[in-house]
Amino acid sequence: MSLPAPRRIGPLSVSPLGLGCMNLSHAYGTSPSTNEAATLLLAALDAGVSLLDTAALYGFGGNESLVGAVLAPHRHRFVLASKCGLHGVEGKRVIDGRPATIKASCDASLQRLRTDHIDLFYLHRWDKTVPIEDSVGAMADLVQAGKVRLLGLSEVSAATLLKAHAVHPISAVQTEYSLWTREPEIAVLAACRRIGAAFVAFSPLARAFLTGTLRDVATLEPKDIRRGMPRFEPGTYAQNLGLLPAYEALALEVGCTPAQLALAWLLAKGEDIIPIPGTRSLAHLHENLGAWHLALSSSLVERLDALINQHTVAGPRYTAATTAEIDTELF
Repeated sequence: MSLPAPRRIGPLSVSPLGLGCMNLSHAYGTSPSTNEAATLLLAALDAGVSLLDTAALYGFGGNESLVGAVLAPHRHRFVLASKCGLHGVEGKRVIDGRPATIKASCDASLQRLRTDHIDLFYLHRWDKTVPIEDSVGAMADLVQAGKVRLLGLSEVSAATLLKAHAVHPISAVQTEYSLWTREPEIAVLAACRRIGAAFVAFSPLARAFLTGTLRDVATLEPKDIRRGMPRFEPGTYAQNLGLLPAYEALALEVGCTPAQLALAWLLAKGEDIIPIPGTRSLAHLHENLGAWHLALSSSLVERLDALINQHTVAGPRYTAATTAEIDTELF
């Protein structure tokens, strides 16, 4: 099967779907073995995926080490994205956007990733105790030093994005975006388009909800982060499951899987949008990539918009404590 037309992040061309690497090391219970993770990473490259996304936080450095160990010999084949500003410190998750911390984090990431530069370096969370201009200024120094090519931000508002862009060009914003998480449509998507930044959508499958495969949240492992998310609380999730029959009927109408429909919806929302689904399964990897070649009609996109949105989904995205840590607009 031929590869689809690439999408752009600044001057870089990338595949329309990237690969989020987090769940190979972090957040969703027991991680796969190193061999299983390596097989999946290499399969993604061989299938044409050319944007791989990791972070200092994931596995508290372990995910970057995995990506570096497996893919250093293939560094020329993909655009490498990683993140700073959110770290594991003595077993705890810490937001720290001070300039010195950002620069030290970059050096540690480069060592773990076994590379001399990171193509796209995000501020994972804006540290609200540090002016965004100071954090981005430190990241701009990394560009000047040749350690980083392009800068990005994650989970920021339009106002913060524009402040940051005034210090140094921001090439990408990464935030959760899917049929059931529509906050980017409030303002940040428009701001990205105003400055020419790509929008990288994480959790584009709604943390498995839009795959139709997670029917019982009681089956989640004890350390799975979804157990602490309001939409996955048993009663709330049961309400949300009521959206799936009509959604699955639309996938059947198109002749694709529910996961493919969710990804195709995002791809249809704009050529500047790049979803980065994560998976541990080779079968799911190839299933996801099937969305590359799906073209949805505008009428079908409208039907999906009306079916699953901020009015029909039950429960907020995050708890109040986690919501306080991010800067995105809220409905």
